[in-house]
Amino acid sequence: MNSFTRTTDMLHRAMDVSTLRYQVTANNLANSEVPNYKRVEVNFESELKRALETEKNQGEAFKMRTTNEKHIQSEGFRDYRTVEPRRVRDYLSTTKANGNNVDAETEAMNVLKIQLNYQLLTQLQTFEFSQVKSVLK
Repeated sequence: MNSFTRTTDMLHRAMDVSTLRYQVTANNLANSEVPNYKRVEVNFESELKRALETEKNQGEAFKMRTTNEKHIQSEGFRDYRTVEPRRVRDYLSTTKANGNNVDAETEAMNVLKIQLNYQLLTQLQTFEFSQVKSVLK
C-alpha cells in the first residue's frame, strides 16, 4: 500500500472516530442529570498504536508455537485496518449524589476539543489531496 493511500485511510478512520466521540460526548451531556448514568468514552488510539507497532516489529517479533486452540496465542501481525473504536463506560467514579458521574463542563470542553481535532484532520486531508493535485498538474 502506498503512503498516500495509507495516510488518507488513517485520516478517514480518525475522522470517523472523531464523529463517534462527538456523538458519545453529546449523549453524555444529554444524560448529565439522569440518576445512576455513567459516562462513556471512546478508545481507539492505543489499539491503533499497538497494531502499528506489531506491523513495524513483524520480522523480529517472538512467536509462540501452539498445538491447541486453547493455548495462549502470541500477538503477531495485526493489520491497522482491523482496529475498531471501542466505547467504554466508566463505572468506577461517581461525582454526584445521584450516582451520575458526568461533569457537564468537562464534556463541553471535550466537545470543543473534538471539534478542533476534526478541523485539523480535515485540513490534513485537504493537504494530502492538494499534493496529489499539484503532482497531476
